[in-house]
Amino acid sequence: MSRRPLRRCGATAALSVALLLSSCTGATVGAGGTAGRGGVGDPLFPALGNGGYDVRHYAIGLDYDVQRKQLAARTEITARAEQDLRSFKLDLQGLRVTAVRVDGAASAFSRKGHKLTVTPAKGIAKGAQFRTTVVYEGKPQELKDPDGTTEGWVTTPDGAFVSGEPAGSMTWFPANNHPDDKATYDFTVTVPQHYTAVANGELLSQQTAKGRTTFRWHSPQPMASYLATATIGKFDVHTSKTPGGLPLYVAVDPAEAAASRKPLARLPEIIAWETKVFGPYPFSSAGAIVDDTPPRISWEALESQTKPVYAGAPDTITVVHEMAHQWYGDSVTPKTWRDTWLNEGFATYAEWLWEEHQGGKTPQQQFDALYKSSAHNPRWDFPPGDPGKPANVTEAPVYERGAMVLQQLRNAVGDRTFFRILKEWPAKYRYRNADSKDFIAFCQERTEVDLTGLFDTWLYGKGKPHRVS
Repeated sequence: MSRRPLRRCGATAALSVALLLSSCTGATVGAGGTAGRGGVGDPLFPALGNGGYDVRHYAIGLDYDVQRKQLAARTEITARAEQDLRSFKLDLQGLRVTAVRVDGAASAFSRKGHKLTVTPAKGIAKGAQFRTTVVYEGKPQELKDPDGTTEGWVTTPDGAFVSGEPAGSMTWFPANNHPDDKATYDFTVTVPQHYTAVANGELLSQQTAKGRTTFRWHSPQPMASYLATATIGKFDVHTSKTPGGLPLYVAVDPAEAAASRKPLARLPEIIAWETKVFGPYPFSSAGAIVDDTPPRISWEALESQTKPVYAGAPDTITVVHEMAHQWYGDSVTPKTWRDTWLNEGFATYAEWLWEEHQGGKTPQQQFDALYKSSAHNPRWDFPPGDPGKPANVTEAPVYERGAMVLQQLRNAVGDRTFFRILKEWPAKYRYRNADSKDFIAFCQERTEVDLTGLFDTWLYGKGKPHRVS
């Protein structure tokens, strides 16, 4: 996951782990097609996502009453049928659905757990594009992850702090909630006057009438649902451009402004350096959201596309980490949650490269310091390429040992090939999904060195690996 956990704490949340871990299967429902299955068989979260269709675009409309903590919403989903469909499922936790329409016609719907089953008036043919509109309302819920951390729509004294990884997006909009189905997004968010609503992409307009302000955001590049945000609060907003002309939008809670000033002032420098190392920046804007979060938020930052969300003032190295995710995690997104090391290993390695760039330890020195730890250290508890259970996707092996895999790869193929890989990997898979097998094959194509033993040992081997370089 793209979170850097600080501590574990309880949460007031409410999603049963069983709902995330148990999947539903589709069944034939009569003439006109079959039922799209619930769950896509993710190795760690098999109940997330749905089969039978591919989402192309979300148009999310939110109207939030900050004082009452009430949401009135309408989400329009444009998708393409991948099979003949008599019904299909969306992920939506809590909230009350009042109407569903498919291509303008009223549709039957039912709820079970976090699955919203939609049965259109007419079946949908394979290959057809269709539009589903869901109208819903209520108090959005927080979720409690298997690792004990809090995500979803988290209320704050001045609004809501929105975190989507891995499942939290379904607390505020219906979706095919799995990383493997990316789409473009539009957000229309209405809040009380003097409040700000910040979402992914670029701000198209901001209009105030009758004491309420509507913000329209457009995210033109494909995005996984867990990367979406619509954080609401009273923010100090600063807009600017990098020397290269990239628009920046930075929203900071006043309570965090002083501590955030210096790290965020380095954002243009960090983007320029990462562009030099990782290749062209993959999106049409960048920025940051810094909120004053409640104590139950027990992690430091989230990689939300174009604007990482920080749970309090970040330090510079955290900004480096989260911005590296714009290449590794956001532009190139894992096919399944088991492949999270492709996000976190790369972002952690970016930290190592930055420290060297600033005159500190080299990545090899970072590697050596970690390798000296006892075989009983938690970083050796499981291999980064196979976390084994949902709670492990935020643990040290995914981050630290994931970065160690990359250092071993660098030692094996040499600096010239390694730094080509850092640029060519996000270029080849830009706006797409990839998994560990894709990465291994990609690396092997660029060297005559047999990398089988390296990945078998460092990515998939159990326990503290025997050092091979």
